[in-house]
Amino acid sequence: MRISRLLAAKGGSVATIPPTADLASLVELLAERGIGAAVVSSDGQTVEGIVSERDIVRRLYRDGVACYVAPVSDLMTTAVHTATPDALVMDLARLMTDRRIRHVPVLENGRLVGIVSIGDVVKSRIDELEDEQAHVADYLAGSR
Repeated sequence: MRISRLLAAKGGSVATIPPTADLASLVELLAERGIGAAVVSSDGQTVEGIVSERDIVRRLYRDGVACYVAPVSDLMTTAVHTATPDALVMDLARLMTDRRIRHVPVLENGRLVGIVSIGDVVKSRIDELEDEQAHVADYLAGSR
């Protein structure tokens, strides 16, 4: 399965936050949307970084609640792994497993078109396995 198919099913909405926003605004965004990461972008189309719950926890551990006023740019990851819509979901799963990352922005011609989480990858694989199981069951039922 290609990432484009996964995005068609889940939608291309991506939570973005400007690099100048503070950590408190980021926490609010993540909580309101029920998500684990946001793409850092000044214009909502280009990827300047990504910031996740893990980044927040590490910063809170290091600096305590004083970091709540720090800009998102201070804790974002700038070496962002991305994918294209035509990439295979299984290749993305390998990347996520090997790099221990949970969210990968999807870019088309350098423009942000979606984001895939590890949960999206797992769900797509479960759906594929259920489809395969149904096909096998139909085949076996028809061969009798």
